This record gives sequence, C-alpha cells and structure tokens, in this order.
Amino acid sequence: MGDIHIDDFYKDAGKILALLYRSFPRKTLLFVEDICGPDTPDEYGLHSERHQSCFGAAIWLAESGYLKYSEAVRQEALDQAVLSHKAFTLLSARAAFLPTHDDAEHLPPSVRESQSSNIFLLRDALKVGDSNKIRQIVQHLLVQSRNYA
Repeated sequence: MGDIHIDDFYKDAGKILALLYRSFPRKTLLFVEDICGPDTPDEYGLHSERHQSCFGAAIWLAESGYLKYSEAVRQEALDQAVLSHKAFTLLSARAAFLPTHDDAEHLPPSVRESQSSNIFLLRDALKVGDSNKIRQIVQHLLVQSRNYA
C-alpha cells in the first residue's frame, strides 16, 4: 500500500513551487486553498488533515530554503511568499534527466531549450496529474537542489 500522504506532499510542493515561479520575483499571498482545494473547518474551527498537510508542505519548503515569507496567516496562507534564490535557479536550470520525445528534434532550439528546464517538466507533470510522474519530478528537484546555494 502506497503512502498517499507522501504523494500529496509531492503534489502540493510541486504546485507551490510552480505558483511562486509564475509570480517571481513579486511577493504574493499564497493561499493553501489554491494548492489543495477548498476546506471546511470543523465545528471547532480546525482544518481537515489534508489542508493541514498542505500548509505543512509550504512551511517545510520554507524551512528547507525553497521559499521565503513574512508571516503565516493562521493556517490559511503565507503572506509575502517568494521563491528563494536556490529554488529559482533550480527551477530555471536544465533538468538533469529529460523524457524522450520523438518530435523534439523538429522543434526550434529555443523551444527545445525551454522544454528542457525543470519548471517545464514540473508544470507538465502537474498538468497531466500523474502521481508517479509528479513524484519523480519533485524527487529529482529535491536531489538536484543539493547543488544550489
């Protein structure tokens, strides 16, 4: 039996990184609901485990040096969130591994280059929604990030 919470972590982390890349270098208010979907707190005001896990993924990314933020807005958002230097250069860099595409040689060099970046691979995996592909790409990013300050 797979660890679904780990697959959720990879998906959340990937979405967070892709969202912040899209707004880079502007600081943004990063809402948890934009990552994992709407949540209805219980009668005591506590968020679901899924929502709390997504918020935890965002905090982990910050503590691990992938993003910065000014403050947490309860467990609902991170205010003034932005990619760190490490995350920006990692996502902009050429991927250490590339999936093979039969039509790649027919593309212009500039398109081939942009499609070989880590952010392109991450966005593609998120668009497809394949948990195994998302896991593979995010694991790749976490391992490759050891080379970035």
